[in-house]
Amino acid sequence: MAFDIYKRGQGKYTRLYSAFAGILIVGLGCFQLYTKLQALDLGLWVETMVPVALFMILSVLVLWIVNKPTVADFMISAEGEMKKVSWSSKKEIAVSTFVVIVVVVGMAALLGVTDLGLQLFFAWLLGT
Repeated sequence: MAFDIYKRGQGKYTRLYSAFAGILIVGLGCFQLYTKLQALDLGLWVETMVPVALFMILSVLVLWIVNKPTVADFMISAEGEMKKVSWSSKKEIAVSTFVVIVVVVGMAALLGVTDLGLQLFFAWLLGT
């Protein structure tokens, strides 16, 4: 009963991807631990079994946390809210991106000209 899936079918993808990401992070951390233990030369048994055991324990913990009622309810409601979002069209995103790039290039040019002007002004002022 401790590992039953809370509200099966609701928030399925959010919980699935969150669990996958958590287990991936745990796996990367255990791999780092494995490489650190290899450098200490503690023996093959310790170098492999400690990270594997830790990975298994933390993976079960991640799965338990994802199915905990308070966390699961939050993920279910977050997925529901994401379905209500009105996403911009591809054309709107392309136009907005173009406007941002033009403004950034314009500001860079303006700042560059201002910097050059101030350099020339202070060089003339100081007589160098």
